[in-house]
Amino acid sequence: MTPLRLPKLRMTAAWASLLLLTTGFFMSQAFRTVAAIMAPPLQAEMHLSPGQLGLFAAAYHFAFGGLQLFMGLGIDLYGVRRTILLASPLMVLGAVVSALAHTFPLLVLGQVLIGIGCAPAFLVCAVYIARHFPARQYATISSIILALGSLGMLLTGTPLAWLIDTASWHAGFWLLAALAALAWTVMALGVREPTRPDTAQRETLAHALRTFGHLFKLPHTWGIIALALVTYGAFIALRGLWMGPLMADRYGWDLVATGNLIIVVTLISLVSLPLFGRADPGPRPRRGVLFWCTMAAGALFAVMAFDVGLYVDIAVMVLFAALSGYGTLQYPDVKDAYEPAVLGRAFALFTMALFMGVALLQWITGLIASSAQAHQIDPYGPVFGAIALALFMGALAFRWLPQPASVATASSANP
Repeated sequence: MTPLRLPKLRMTAAWASLLLLTTGFFMSQAFRTVAAIMAPPLQAEMHLSPGQLGLFAAAYHFAFGGLQLFMGLGIDLYGVRRTILLASPLMVLGAVVSALAHTFPLLVLGQVLIGIGCAPAFLVCAVYIARHFPARQYATISSIILALGSLGMLLTGTPLAWLIDTASWHAGFWLLAALAALAWTVMALGVREPTRPDTAQRETLAHALRTFGHLFKLPHTWGIIALALVTYGAFIALRGLWMGPLMADRYGWDLVATGNLIIVVTLISLVSLPLFGRADPGPRPRRGVLFWCTMAAGALFAVMAFDVGLYVDIAVMVLFAALSGYGTLQYPDVKDAYEPAVLGRAFALFTMALFMGVALLQWITGLIASSAQAHQIDPYGPVFGAIALALFMGALAFRWLPQPASVATASSANP
């Protein structure tokens, strides 16, 4: 075998393993957006309040976000393959518990188990790309994987809506359980992780835990966390929770019609991801793009806070979906902000912030909706107004808090 062919074969094997890892991310995307299409039948059968619906949607994300630090440790100490294969069976178990649930506490327990099982799903992909692909291709490859994995959201649009309409929401969870088991099987059989240098395996657990404290001491960490808490949370709050109830309550749409709209919004967001990834402008201008896109997203939610009519609401959702791909630029921003030795933990901290933000926004907006209904107020105005405010605050914190050293140096050199 010639020396020229060996790197090509290694890259082909790396792509094969990465694509198989993406099946776990595909399932996590399906599970995290299931609430939007499950909400109407769950409300009808279990008589859930908006607050309970928000808690149901948030339970997955609280578990998912809360386990990120431990998953990051697992990846740095024991590798990508072991971490994902140990965690993934819990998403199967959680889907089975959800399918069998006839009480609200069991339904929430199922979501918690699913959240733990899905916790390393994209984290393993992000770290695998950073370790086994050229650094200059990181933004492009990660945006492609984000788009491919996010196809899982299509499953919780019209296809799941049709199944629930034809059978029941229980059948929806049974289907997801079967697909999750299939994903675990293909990852177990096909994922191969290239051997890392021995020095990468010598770190002790105690030392690894101490490095998390060091990440929090870095001033630029707080701006990254502030933005992460609101960007993806805003998208999932709309796509994964409130879009279904909004279209049913404001406009009387049925489940399948809502599922069709969800498919359209999801497809637009998927196209948006690689476009923003390919257009990555580099560390300093990238941070400007993140700031202004987040401010624009806040403005779009502010428009939806007013009952301005069906066509305006749909147009705003489509615009937001087209804009949402800018979130992929947060991944190279994190990669450029930390040393390679702690990259797994840095991504874990960032991902934890992303999904704790999702959980908090879903839970808080659920409480806001319940309070608004109790006072006979249309709940969607306060809900979308709160999301708009969160986006504005996150963007301003990201802009005003300290920047990573590389960006700060570039800024001082180019006033």
